[in-house]
Amino acid sequence: MATEFGKSLRATITSIPGLIVIDLPVHGDSRGWFKENWQRQKMTADGVNLPDFGPVQNNISFNDAVGTTRGIHAEPWDKYVSVATGRIFGAWVDLREGDTFGAVYTAELDPSKAIFVPRGVGNSYQTLEPDTAYTYLVNDHWSPDATYTFLNLADETAAIAWPIALESVEISEKDKSHPRLADVVPMPPKKILVTGANGQLGRALRAEFGDHPWIEYTTRDDLDVTSPDLPHARRWRDYGTIINAAAYTKVDLAETPEGRTAAWAANVTAVAALARVATENGITLVHVSSDYVFDGTKSDAYTPADPVSPLGVYGQTKAAGDAIVASVPRHYILRTSWVIGEGNNFVRTMAALAERGIDPKVVDDQVGRLTFTSDIAAAIRTLLDTAAPVGVYNITGAGDPATWYDIARDVFRLTGHDAERVTGVTTDEYFASATHPVAPRPRNSVLAVEAPLDPAPWRVSLEGYLRSAG
Repeated sequence: MATEFGKSLRATITSIPGLIVIDLPVHGDSRGWFKENWQRQKMTADGVNLPDFGPVQNNISFNDAVGTTRGIHAEPWDKYVSVATGRIFGAWVDLREGDTFGAVYTAELDPSKAIFVPRGVGNSYQTLEPDTAYTYLVNDHWSPDATYTFLNLADETAAIAWPIALESVEISEKDKSHPRLADVVPMPPKKILVTGANGQLGRALRAEFGDHPWIEYTTRDDLDVTSPDLPHARRWRDYGTIINAAAYTKVDLAETPEGRTAAWAANVTAVAALARVATENGITLVHVSSDYVFDGTKSDAYTPADPVSPLGVYGQTKAAGDAIVASVPRHYILRTSWVIGEGNNFVRTMAALAERGIDPKVVDDQVGRLTFTSDIAAAIRTLLDTAAPVGVYNITGAGDPATWYDIARDVFRLTGHDAERVTGVTTDEYFASATHPVAPRPRNSVLAVEAPLDPAPWRVSLEGYLRSAG
């Protein structure tokens, strides 16, 4: 069968998620033929939409005889397969954990057709012409420590209709000994690493994502991201996502010499180290930022596109971290405000004051919305699960903005106390007698939240939070 010339570059989605067949333009005449086997700009553009998977190695398997059969091998990396000479019958079986485990797709490949095989999908082929060269790009280097999954070529459940009977073809003894589908250990998902796992957001992420072998929750004691050994601290190609929930958040202390050093170390230096690891290994980096990257002078809600203009050291370090993360090819930056979760926070402080009979003075000239850590964790999951476009997103509770004074009154009321016990004061009045450095606060911390994020109204979340705390 002759190679078909003159095709248009086109992608066809298959029944196995992520397995994509590509028709390749082949230009030929009496002298032979030429094709662009992999052309990143064209193949990742709209209309084809192959993943920009970052190949690092090119392999070629040459096969002398018709009927040479290899597989079924699933590796922990993505693979772009094509034929240089000859023709094959290919079979691909989904060996990943999930609903499509065991799904089969078959096709013939010649030099005018290629296929993108995602991590964990078993790859196998049978040559249909002599002197067939089977080529593939992969986005990781082979390693004996990597996790591999195999399936027997003759598995009855997959029931692959091989053109040439397996009894009469060349197969390695190793391939003959692979397990049947019922005995296959599925390929686990790529790992998710969560930093700052003991913080307010870290605990919410644990509740959202759960405990699984492929999710790693770390603290500074487990993983020092500022260590020069960070690039070798893990087999990073096994990770698909890093969620950076660690940060320096002591806003006022950041205005001191010691605090300034600590804030830059945690919010910038550590973030830069994670960004390098993510970039070099094709990892999605999720980073949580703050309303403090803005000066609060805007008259309406801040959007993700608004330019940053931080007032104090903390805001400056968060803005610097955002700029670093934005350079990572696969990134999500979530800006949030007035965070409430497990641990010490404004809501718990007001509830405690109400219970102890103390009548507080609370700032009434800063406007924003509460953001509960459960909403941040859910937003992160939404962005990852929907493969949302990379970039900056805002996440706060929904509903009308309020001042800290308004929120304090709500806390008093919801805990059965008289809201009139709360007195409103300006920011300047509140800090007039402070004996320590005070960071400048944005007066407007209202962030615009857009699809695909859909948080609950903050007042509804506040009621639930106080009920559970009580």
